[in-house]
Amino acid sequence: MTSELEIVLPGGLGVERVVTSGLFELDGYSCNVENNVWLVGDEAEVIVIDAAHSSAPILEAVNGRMVIAVICTHGHNDHITVAPELARQLYCPVLMHPSDDMLWQAVHPGEPYWPVSDNQRIALADTDLEVIHTPGHSPGSICLRLPEAGALFSGDTLFAGGPGATGRSHSHFPTIIGSIRDRLFALPEHTRVLTGHGDSTTLDAEASQLGYWIARGY
Repeated sequence: MTSELEIVLPGGLGVERVVTSGLFELDGYSCNVENNVWLVGDEAEVIVIDAAHSSAPILEAVNGRMVIAVICTHGHNDHITVAPELARQLYCPVLMHPSDDMLWQAVHPGEPYWPVSDNQRIALADTDLEVIHTPGHSPGSICLRLPEAGALFSGDTLFAGGPGATGRSHSHFPTIIGSIRDRLFALPEHTRVLTGHGDSTTLDAEASQLGYWIARGY
């Protein structure tokens, strides 16, 4: 699928979305899913957020630009599928929080990645992406904030309608609620949330539902 330009900022910086499809697999369960792959950059360089399912549409969207890094928001297979392949083809590092190493090793045993940490800033063009560690969906889940765009790349931590799933290995509902309440809802309320699957939302649209999510337990 060709990329869709989602956000344009002064100076040529933009955010593009590529949608890929394939299998999510964990704990013996599998299902078909569509993933959002996000590209943040200008005409010269770009960062790829998540490496889902197929390299071809991602490479098409990169379109010859220098790739600073492929950043994986967490270690579930559908977000890291082609990460080592992209690293080799694009001559760039893969970045992931090391708390998801067990998930990475289950999919790409022995393949390297560079660890990221909470509050780390990843330089790109004349700006940077801020790493926010948001465990719960997985121990190493992160979100990435682009302040100039008023945007947050939430991976599978927060969606339109609630938190990411916590019913499988290495996930924990109270932890993801704490991450969303204490880290994400502390950001400016009109921040646009660009999710790992499905439609975008805003923090203020989701914050009013927190009590409902806690009551229902997922």
